[in-house]
Amino acid sequence: MKAVLPVGRSGSVGILLAAVTFAVSVACTSSSDGDGDGGESASSCAFLVDYENRTYSDVANVDFTVEDKLGPATLPPCDDTPNDDDDGRATPTSTTAYAVEGLNPSIAIAVGEEPGDARFVAVYSGNEIPPEVRKLVHGS
Repeated sequence: MKAVLPVGRSGSVGILLAAVTFAVSVACTSSSDGDGDGGESASSCAFLVDYENRTYSDVANVDFTVEDKLGPATLPPCDDTPNDDDDGRATPTSTTAYAVEGLNPSIAIAVGEEPGDARFVAVYSGNEIPPEVRKLVHGS
């Protein structure tokens, strides 16, 4: 018996476009603390997933249904602040990949430890989300 759980994400299309641009353009970014004095920088890695020799990026604002468990996926290492004496995620982290209703896993999957906590990720072609995924994005 397969578990099918509806999972939704909400927010604006602007956030989606920012997430797409962010995920595709860089693996790590840095921003100043905003006080104008050249203080500390805060960095964070893009949410990327490796599954079956493909790299997937997070897509926000998607309504999707998690289907069958596909197998293991990997969150690549991320050391977004290399000189801070904290190596961040220095080694790959394992997670579980799940099928998404109506989408081929070569296009999009969901990842997480449990189906109810799964996050939607998709493969991008250039800076474009696949048309099959765009149909599931709120506001598009």
